[in-house]
Amino acid sequence: MGMATARHIVKRILMMLAGYLVAVLVGLVAVAAIYAALSSLPNAPAYFDVMGVTPIAALVVPPLGMFIYFLTIVVTGAQTLVFALIAEFFSLRNALLHMFFAAAAAAGGFFLIWPSTAEEMDAGRWADIGIIAGAGPVAGLVYWLIAGRDAGFRRPLSPDQ
Repeated sequence: MGMATARHIVKRILMMLAGYLVAVLVGLVAVAAIYAALSSLPNAPAYFDVMGVTPIAALVVPPLGMFIYFLTIVVTGAQTLVFALIAEFFSLRNALLHMFFAAAAAAGGFFLIWPSTAEEMDAGRWADIGIIAGAGPVAGLVYWLIAGRDAGFRRPLSPDQ
């Protein structure tokens, strides 16, 4: 393996990391925006109001915001790493695929927090899964914009590829 190839792989890994960290932040903002939008609907449960206000609490109390960010990284990190490596090894550059991967990673992270079986979950938990999985494609699109468009550990043959 030549020096240029090693440099390319290190660059891809750094792009994956940067894309993931920014995508998690944007995904959290998307979750808050979805809850805030849902709380404005007629006959919306009060639960949506509370969830829509939590980003303000995270801004007012920075350690809470950092805890939420860190927790999100912990619960979505493993599955996101698997998806990112698949995309890199097979040079998968499709934005919709990255959006699907992110939705699956977000839903998987939710199940790590609440590992109860599907029969035991109430309608509110299913709504939460839908909201979190709905924010996943937003995060996936951000990841694709930063790192996914040029996915692939294999170095391009020429600079214009």
